Amino acid sequence: MPKTVTAAMLAIGDELLSGRTKDRNIGYLADFLTLKGIDLKEVRIVADDEAAIVEALNALRERYTYVFTSGGIGPTHDDITADAVAAAFEVEIDHDPKAVDILLTYFQEIGREPNEARMRMARIPKGASLIDNPVSRAPGFQMGNVFVMAGVPKIMNAMMDDVAKRLTRGIPMVMRQIEFRGGEGDCAKPLGEIQKRFPAVVIGSYPFQAADGFATNLVLRSRDSDALEQAFDAVRAMAADLTQQGKARGWS
Repeated sequence: MPKTVTAAMLAIGDELLSGRTKDRNIGYLADFLTLKGIDLKEVRIVADDEAAIVEALNALRERYTYVFTSGGIGPTHDDITADAVAAAFEVEIDHDPKAVDILLTYFQEIGREPNEARMRMARIPKGASLIDNPVSRAPGFQMGNVFVMAGVPKIMNAMMDDVAKRLTRGIPMVMRQIEFRGGEGDCAKPLGEIQKRFPAVVIGSYPFQAADGFATNLVLRSRDSDALEQAFDAVRAMAADLTQQGKARGWS
């Protein structure tokens, strides 16, 4: 099996931690990476604090194949992500000529003054490559295995089109699912035994309230199709057996 491609996300902003802004980027990124066969393994949220951003970024970029950041690359005083990335990689930061050209052209098109605050968005760490922003033009950037993007969902989503071209794809996970008409407590022990038999398959149980009582979705995921089908057969047989036993004991 090829090496698994992994990723982490670092969401940046005081507004996320205060509850003022509800994050919508984590779910989008998780779906996006799953389709690419990349496992999102960790998500962190940090305040607009340079030391905290640097600490988190250095930890994550060492641990995972890719790191995706969102937030903190706008024109205001608390947009410090670019500076934090430069500090983490120990490089200088300055106005990037290409980013300057992009912004000057855009501001001329829309009749905005290219003031000092707006031009802060052209400050890019030395050695980084720009990420296209087709929505508001202010570019994100890639530094090593770190992709730095806007926090506004519409903009971040659009930036991922450019980022996608730069990613190494993994083998996508295949999923199978069974709806068990019983609670987690009814299937926990035999499900755990099946998990031990099939370590290449990730088995999860997700309870919900059905119209006629407790029920559980049993979800199996794996990159090994043979192991997945064997585990699926075992879980299906287990669910059928438990359902039959439950009916004998008076389950509805």
